[in-house]
Amino acid sequence: MYDGAVQDLIDELGRLPGIGPKSAQRIAFHLLSADASDVARLAESITTVKEKVRFCDICGNVAEGALCRICSDTRRSDETLCVVEEPKDVVAIERTREFRGKYHVLGGAIDPMNGVGPDDLRIRELLTRLGDGKVQEVIIATDPNIEGEATATYLTRMLAPIGITVSRLASGLPVGGDLEYADEVTLGRAFEGRRTVS
Repeated sequence: MYDGAVQDLIDELGRLPGIGPKSAQRIAFHLLSADASDVARLAESITTVKEKVRFCDICGNVAEGALCRICSDTRRSDETLCVVEEPKDVVAIERTREFRGKYHVLGGAIDPMNGVGPDDLRIRELLTRLGDGKVQEVIIATDPNIEGEATATYLTRMLAPIGITVSRLASGLPVGGDLEYADEVTLGRAFEGRRTVS
């Protein structure tokens, strides 16, 4: 549609997750009209993140050194390990300020339709981490979708022989939601996960 560099930029932006053709075009024209110093800062941030950021040697979370800030925090408990799909899930759980253990990032979920199997995830590294006997409980916090459930089921079967307590995050109705709009699976899980009120 456009000539040369503009179309190249739109094409590259369109390859980003969640950015469709219209959004890519809008972002490209925003960058064209933006101040040159703002665009330079954006370009520098992208370059810096690719140069400096890596994945933690222990958990797989994002880090600027060998270890992420959570793995290097001696105040965190080594007895509880929360298994998540992606680094963004660590951030979501940390916002709750409820979990004081450590994490293990799988790097995705089992998704046969897209060619992602157990060997493509950091499951081998998880089993290695559990070998020292420090971890007493593994909390599986994968997404409540088909891929996340498949991953949770696979992990549960893998961890059962080890003798470690395995738990799964509860799922159910969101706060502020209406029962009439809840789907059957969500409502069913809410019933399964109900608790006694005293």
